[in-house]
Amino acid sequence: MKTAVQIGAGNIGRGFIGMLLSQAGYKVIFADVQKELVEALSKRRRYSVEVVGESRQSVEVGPVDGVDSNSQALIDALVDAELVTTAVGPNVLKWIAPALVRGIELAVQHGRTEPLNIIACENAVRATSQLKQLVLEQLPIELPSWVAFVDAAVDRIVPPMEKTDDVLAVRVEEFCEWLVEKSAFAGEVPDIPGMTAVDNLEAGVERKLFTLNTGHAVCAWVGQYLGFNTIAEAIADTRVNAVVRAVMGQSGAALIAKHHFDPAAHQAYIDKIIKRFENPYIVDDVARVGRQPIRKLSRGERIASPLSTALSFSLPVDKLLLGAAAAMHFHNDEDPQVAEMHELIKQKGVAEVFAELSGTGQGEVVADIYQHMEQYL
Repeated sequence: MKTAVQIGAGNIGRGFIGMLLSQAGYKVIFADVQKELVEALSKRRRYSVEVVGESRQSVEVGPVDGVDSNSQALIDALVDAELVTTAVGPNVLKWIAPALVRGIELAVQHGRTEPLNIIACENAVRATSQLKQLVLEQLPIELPSWVAFVDAAVDRIVPPMEKTDDVLAVRVEEFCEWLVEKSAFAGEVPDIPGMTAVDNLEAGVERKLFTLNTGHAVCAWVGQYLGFNTIAEAIADTRVNAVVRAVMGQSGAALIAKHHFDPAAHQAYIDKIIKRFENPYIVDDVARVGRQPIRKLSRGERIASPLSTALSFSLPVDKLLLGAAAAMHFHNDEDPQVAEMHELIKQKGVAEVFAELSGTGQGEVVADIYQHMEQYL
């Protein structure tokens, strides 16, 4: 049986990537730092995923196993795996690179020559390339030709579930999309239903980042500003719905100008995303979706990137800037980035903070919107 190592046994790891790998015939070995998850996976060898769309269905995933991310067991698993995937969050990639380095070294010592493809399935542009750079900085030998780092774009809403006695229980939306860069693979592209190999990954990555990620974040930020607690509640409000549609319309215009997308097809993509936000079975807190505002306002991310692209084509950006202003009003007592952002605003002001984070010249406009939010909603 083929083996895949999925680093990160959280909701995305179990409910999206691990599930698709298992359905493709892989034994999935999950690596995580949470002892409770690892023990449950290694003991039970299976878990269930609740898939919700217009109806609900339960999907059993297995066989699986669990190992500690800091253990020799992970290194040993990497030596024999055909595929390694991650779902840990972009900021955590630096912590898993050392394990990949040791796994590659040990595989070389064992004389391995079979392809090993590594795919970082993170909400960041070219996260696998970032991981590759982290590995190369620490790898004391030349990277073997049979190791490939494959960039990807992933899309599936996997919100936290209500508390349950089953630590492995996970709920996901029916929709999912996993795009991978066809030319980057070592050997043949694995046959994994639900994973699509594409020639132009940048277009797919930016379509998802500029639309789903941008719209989701703005829905959370504007929704919280107007007093809503969940994405479904927020998008049901006519004001929030109008802002989110307008933001995705402006980011979409930038995508159409850059990648020559079909306008009607892209509008259908936007409409589908709105319906995903409206899914009554997905209870997704705005506090979760809007978290890490410093990262999300930074260069290359879901506001600054479509903003820069739109400006380069002299397209309207006022709704994108409204989304940015809402982000700077965001509050979450459990998110260190929120406290840091508000301290920066206190020290420097909204205009300077946004200009520094985004790398754009739009700070003064955002500051004006920030001061007069009610006029723009």
